[in-house]
Amino acid sequence: MKILSRACNYGIRALIYMVANNGGQENTSIGEISEELDISFHFLTKTFQELNRANLLKSSRGPNGGVALTRPAADISMMEIILVIEGDDFFDTCLLGLPDCGNGAPCPIHEVWKDKKDKMRLEFETTSLADLGVRVSEDKMRITI
Repeated sequence: MKILSRACNYGIRALIYMVANNGGQENTSIGEISEELDISFHFLTKTFQELNRANLLKSSRGPNGGVALTRPAADISMMEIILVIEGDDFFDTCLLGLPDCGNGAPCPIHEVWKDKKDKMRLEFETTSLADLGVRVSEDKMRITI
């Protein structure tokens, strides 16, 4: 089951790659990330543009160019990334996509999803990019297909 969009999935994986490989503060080539994670270069570039506009990433051109985090990875939560890419209403939408789903007119999954998304929201707020980078670099968890 997928809850996050492809753009969000790719963005998070790419940022984790950067953090696991160099802490995220040094420039990393988008081409390298694209190749290593088997993500379309153009799709990844568009996703990075959103993160750049939100001031999570900075980019530079030239032979040593690439993208880097604007802040330490420990200061960037998963929640911040998700809200940039998915939108501020990500946790307010119905899992079934029904308009006006809520306590007054709930869908059949409303109560179950409400409980789960509250727990997910807390986890995303308290998990940093640094936490995820450690899981890849030290715990050898995977981010590639």
